Amino acid sequence: MKDGLYSIHVQLGDGREGKGSGVLVFNDGVILGGDAFLFYTGRYSVAGSIVRGEVIVNQHTPSLDANPIFNGADVGIGFSGDFDDKQATVSGMGLVGRHSMIFRATLRRLASIDAAPEFRLQEGVLAALT
Repeated sequence: MKDGLYSIHVQLGDGREGKGSGVLVFNDGVILGGDAFLFYTGRYSVAGSIVRGEVIVNQHTPSLDANPIFNGADVGIGFSGDFDDKQATVSGMGLVGRHSMIFRATLRRLASIDAAPEFRLQEGVLAALT
């Protein structure tokens, strides 16, 4: 799994309805990410083309209109899957209270860590350093 920014699209399994999407940064064994209602923190490891990890999902903003994938509960998730240079497919399980939720997710690499420009505040405007 290359370090970088990834989009994630999650679909619940076991006949349960629910899906979600967001962004994740994978960087040197650390995962950080989020979406409109949730943020994710965790760790991962790689062996060959297999990625394994654990993530904690926390709600940062309650939703009055949408139905978040884990109903706003803080959830611990374990996952594993295959990856290549551009994408990954993972599956895993999260524990929501006493209930387990199985999911499958696709990740697509959007940008590398090295490609991110360095920014600075210049006369009240955020500008890329050149």
